[in-house]
Amino acid sequence: MATPRSDPLTLEVVELIGTVVARYYEEYDEAAAAHSLTGAQARVLGLLALEPMPMRRIAQKLKCEPSNVTGIVDRLESRGLVERRPDPADRRVKLAAPTEKGVRTAERLRAALTFAREPLAELSDADRRTLRDLLRRMLAEPGDH
Repeated sequence: MATPRSDPLTLEVVELIGTVVARYYEEYDEAAAAHSLTGAQARVLGLLALEPMPMRRIAQKLKCEPSNVTGIVDRLESRGLVERRPDPADRRVKLAAPTEKGVRTAERLRAALTFAREPLAELSDADRRTLRDLLRRMLAEPGDH
């Protein structure tokens, strides 16, 4: 395993990533509040709008406890934004899936997230591809290539 680096460049990059993440969550929370949702509820809804998935997978993607996800999905379901349905591949498994209203809400939430759009638009296509590829490499699990 590689030794964590603590040179000034690495520390500056870590600080910049932290600032980007903090701004992203701040804006996500503001967009969510405009729809009377918590940030966590909005993130779950956004994830489910990409594809229905079981609670366990939502918890893995959001790095949180499955019991937390169950509560979030319960609240989204009571608002008519999410429904539980059997997984066609395994009827014993329940998938959380957005309703039509949930899909529309997720689209409005995504449209409200503007913080990174303008700075990213100022980068060339090549720079955005490089940034995307570097972020993918940073997030890759060992063995992914």
